[in-house]
This record gives sequence, structure tokens and C-alpha cells, in this order.
Amino acid sequence: MHVTRGWSFPEIQWAFTIFIATETWLTPVAGSIVDRLGPKAGPRVMIAAGGLLVGTGWVVNAYADSLSLLYFGAAVSGTGAGAIYATCVGNAVKWFPDRRGFAVGLTAAGFGAGAALTVIPIRMTIAAAGYDTAFLWFGLGQGLVLLVVAGVLRGPERPAVLARPANRELAQSVRSFTATEMLGSPVFWLLYLMFIGVSASGLMATAQLGTIAWDYGISDKPILLGGTVLSVALVFDNVMNGLARPFFGAVSDRIGREKTMGVAFALGAASYGAVVLFGHSPWAFVVCFGLIFFTWGEIFSLFPSTCTDTFGPKYATTNASLLYTAKGTAAFLVPLANVLTTATGSWLAVFAVASATNVVVVVLALFVLKPMRIRQMQKGADAAVQPG
Repeated sequence: MHVTRGWSFPEIQWAFTIFIATETWLTPVAGSIVDRLGPKAGPRVMIAAGGLLVGTGWVVNAYADSLSLLYFGAAVSGTGAGAIYATCVGNAVKWFPDRRGFAVGLTAAGFGAGAALTVIPIRMTIAAAGYDTAFLWFGLGQGLVLLVVAGVLRGPERPAVLARPANRELAQSVRSFTATEMLGSPVFWLLYLMFIGVSASGLMATAQLGTIAWDYGISDKPILLGGTVLSVALVFDNVMNGLARPFFGAVSDRIGREKTMGVAFALGAASYGAVVLFGHSPWAFVVCFGLIFFTWGEIFSLFPSTCTDTFGPKYATTNASLLYTAKGTAAFLVPLANVLTTATGSWLAVFAVASATNVVVVVLALFVLKPMRIRQMQKGADAAVQPG
């Protein structure tokens, strides 16, 4: 696209940032509408609206002949994608209280592994007919599919809570807190800060994958069935990202959210170090980045589950969406990777910061978040037994 339109890579990258920002920061509006409309109408209305917005945004980008129009298309499609994501995740945390992590993970996996199904077809369409054709037809296809499936989604009439979970690690609040009450809790803001830390490092890997492969001199090297390092990495990374969500979600249903965070983010820190040590080799690059995506994607199952466990299911779509806005905040940290790379002359400092951030989040999860959540849920239990 930068060749066709004469735009620079940093200019195009802002479209990615705008998409992430709108896909996240506007989700609380969608979540609030879903919760207000109720379990039958809310999900159906929001999925249909999101489908229209996604399709429209892609079509706009197909005909974008200016950066302002490109950014507008990114904002429209991001708003639609966020509405769909918020609705589906909100439904998952309400339906399955005993397997909340796994249910959210399977739902969120569609945003990770699902992309793997279209990476190669989109690249082939771009190569054969250009970016505009790829945007047009894939946009129309997405919009149509979403409109069709909108009619079958609904939420539970009464979101359930496990009063007596299998073990203490899986305690859930017996009271549902409104968004206002949640925003007044230090637990929420700690979760928000942790989400930003892990999400920023993962988004950096997503946004800079092609640039890093190019700088390493291996981007176009064929390694599998004619596929280049970058093409294979994109597919493998999306698959690993998707698998991480139900896998770590299911693990958290057994051993607890904080312990799972400790394991996953510690592995993430090690994965960034592995890129520095081994990433210049084509296959090692693919494997190392696959591990990064595998130890980053789980935030989209662990954090909504933790939020709903802590603040209850009744307003879960709104509350989980408010927490999800941390991803939008993190998106604005992604361009700093280019700044740091330019200042130091290599990607080493970027990977070092990403690894250190994951280590900090591990410490917060195990030694700060856990006791704070216990106190928050006890507060909810005390309020639930008070008369009136």
C-alpha cells in the first residue's frame, strides 16, 4: 500500500494504532448497551451493528486515496470489531461460571487463530489484484457472515455464580458490582496496569513482526512449501495466539488466575530473551515468535475471567469492556519501539524492556493482586449478607 499510494510505513502504522484504539476504548459503550437491552436483544443487536461497521470500514479502506480516509476506515472497522468482541466475551463469562477461563478463551481464540485462516488468502489476493480488492471483498464477506450469525446469539436469563467453587483459588464474588463501583476499586486499576504491561509488549510483536524479520535479513527466505519466513510466522503466530487463550484459560480454571498469570508471563519473559539469542535463524525466528504469541494471547482469557470473578457477572459485559480498554492504551506505546530501536541501533533494548515488563507483572500477580482480590471479594460477601 505504501508503494501504491506513496505513504510511508510509519504513516500506515498509525492506521493500526487507530484500529486498536477504537476497537478497545469504545467497547464499554457497546457493553453497556448489551447489558441494558438484556440477554435476548442485546447480543443480537450489537453483533449486527458490529458487522455493518466492520464491513463498511473495510470497504472504505478499499477506496481510501488519502491518509485521513484510511484512518477513518480503520476507526469504523475498529469500532465494529470491538463491539463484536465485547459482546461475545461478555456472553462467555456469564454462561459458564465453572469453566469461565476456558469459555472466554475459546471465544477469544476466534480473534487469534481465526486470523490464521485468512492470512494467506489475503496475501494472495493482494499479490494478484492489489490492496483495494482485498479490502473490498474480505470486508463484504465479513460483514455478511456477521449479519447472518447475529440472530442466534443470546445471553443467559440469570448469570450464575459459584457460591462454593472447587477450591479456594477459584473464589467468585457473590455480589455483582456496577461499573461505577468497580472503577472505585484499586483491584481494577491494578488489573488495568498489568493488562497494559503485557499487552504493550504483545502488540509490539504484532505490529513490528515484519519489520524485525526484514531487519534480521530473513523476511523473504522460503522455509516451508514455498512459504517465506514472514508468511509462515504470521500463520504460526496466529495459531499459537489462538491456542493460548483456551489453554491458559482452562489451566486457570484448575489452579487459579494469579498462578496461571505467573506461569504464562514468566514464559513470555523468557520468549523475548530467546528471540535475542536465537531469532536470526529462520526457523528459530518462527518458533520464538510463536512462543511470544502463545504467552501473550492468554491475557484475553485470564483478565476478563479475573474481572468477572472479582466483580460479579451481572454487569460483566460492561466491566470486562472497561478493562479491555487497557489494550487501547497499550497501543499508543507501540510506536515507542521504533524510537527505542532508532536510538540504540538494534531491537535488543525493545526485547529487554518487554521481558522485564513481563517479570514485573508476574510479581504483581502473585504477591499484590491475589491478596487484594481476596479482600475485594470478602467485601462483596459482607455487602451481600447485610439487610436491605
